[in-house]
Amino acid sequence: MPYKPGRYYKLIKPLFLTMDLFIINATIFLFETNITNTYIFIGYISLMWIIVSLKNDFYEVQRNTRIVQIITLLVRQIILFALILYAFIGFFKQPNISRLALGSYVISVFVFITFFKFFSYFLLSKYRIYLKGNLRRVIVIGDNKKTKQLIDIFNTRHDFGYEFKKQFCLKNESFSLNQCFEYIKENGIDEIYSSVSELTNKQINELIDFADNNLRELKFIPDNKDIYSKKLKYEYYDYIPILILRDIPLSNTINKITKRTFDIIFSSAVIILLLSWLTPLIALLIKLESKGPVFFKQSRNGFNYKEFDCYKFRSMTPNKDAHKYQVKRGDHRITKVGKFIRKTSIDELPQFYNVLFGDMSVVGPRPHMVSHTDMYAKRIDKFMVRHFVKPGITGLAQISGFRGEVESDADIINRVKYDIFYIENWSLLLDLKIIVQTFLNAVKGEDKAY
Repeated sequence: MPYKPGRYYKLIKPLFLTMDLFIINATIFLFETNITNTYIFIGYISLMWIIVSLKNDFYEVQRNTRIVQIITLLVRQIILFALILYAFIGFFKQPNISRLALGSYVISVFVFITFFKFFSYFLLSKYRIYLKGNLRRVIVIGDNKKTKQLIDIFNTRHDFGYEFKKQFCLKNESFSLNQCFEYIKENGIDEIYSSVSELTNKQINELIDFADNNLRELKFIPDNKDIYSKKLKYEYYDYIPILILRDIPLSNTINKITKRTFDIIFSSAVIILLLSWLTPLIALLIKLESKGPVFFKQSRNGFNYKEFDCYKFRSMTPNKDAHKYQVKRGDHRITKVGKFIRKTSIDELPQFYNVLFGDMSVVGPRPHMVSHTDMYAKRIDKFMVRHFVKPGITGLAQISGFRGEVESDADIINRVKYDIFYIENWSLLLDLKIIVQTFLNAVKGEDKAY
């Protein structure tokens, strides 16, 4: 008898789509929008929701999808939907539509859709845990550290809904792929997980052919080789597959515009609401304690290694070594006012002008002095990857404990690792998380803020 996967799992996504369409259509009747033809509006928003959902992969939420990824999908979906919704006014010539009511409608849709999205996500998780439904039977081929970690996840994360059945060890002399194939067919295995490093090319091809011909999902576990630890991406040049070793989200035009728009809005708000009155106060304190300029300007390397002038409130007495040596704990060059503004990170606030001018971003890898950049580029592997994006006032490395003075190579190596992770996994939600954590760290105070 031919293998049939779970009877109802393919109905889950259409069911969720149907429920969402019901929500967006039913909610419109809660508001006095003054729409001329409600039926045209319902057809328009339904069609547009489906198109946006397909483009946004809104329903591609898997059992192992993280909460932060769902939130990102929701925010992106509702922003695109809102833009398309307001385009209805001009496209269908509806001047009498209430913009306020339409805005209230969008917010309500966002709240209802978010509630349903998370309710269904957690309901399915509980269904898998307690009722043992929606399970996927899996086997693992290979015996190494990665396969053991994966098996442990299968056995402990019951909310994922994986039922681990058996592990096949290729090092065992009695092992054969044919035995493995027979077990898969006899036990109705849904998914096959196999270590790449333990298979020959011939075995990989046999495994792929079997999975294709028997409607099984085949997934490979990367070994510990460096190339497999990267976030790989395929592109096709005609019919030739090209493997890209680093996918940078901010290379995407939409992501780039989104981040730049956020930078302009956020930096403008800080400059108007905070720096407008704080700058004269800090300037007065700096001038009262020591002679010299209020602002400190230093050349640093930014996007594509281009040099720019980075601004800070002056926190040290004027000295010729300011552009050569990093500040150290107990540095005699730091003034009393400087100690306070460095501890609270107030000295960094003028960099919001750098953000507004386009040299920096609110969040990104912290820029280094030109002399230090040249030094680390020679000593630290992949240090230059940080310059694929604009530098930031704060960053993932800084909130993870790697800010301030570089006391050893381990500090800069870890900083680079966090920076590369940020570059390869950027999202607006991640930026917001880093900003909030930066503010909390500034309030609490940090050991390396000196």
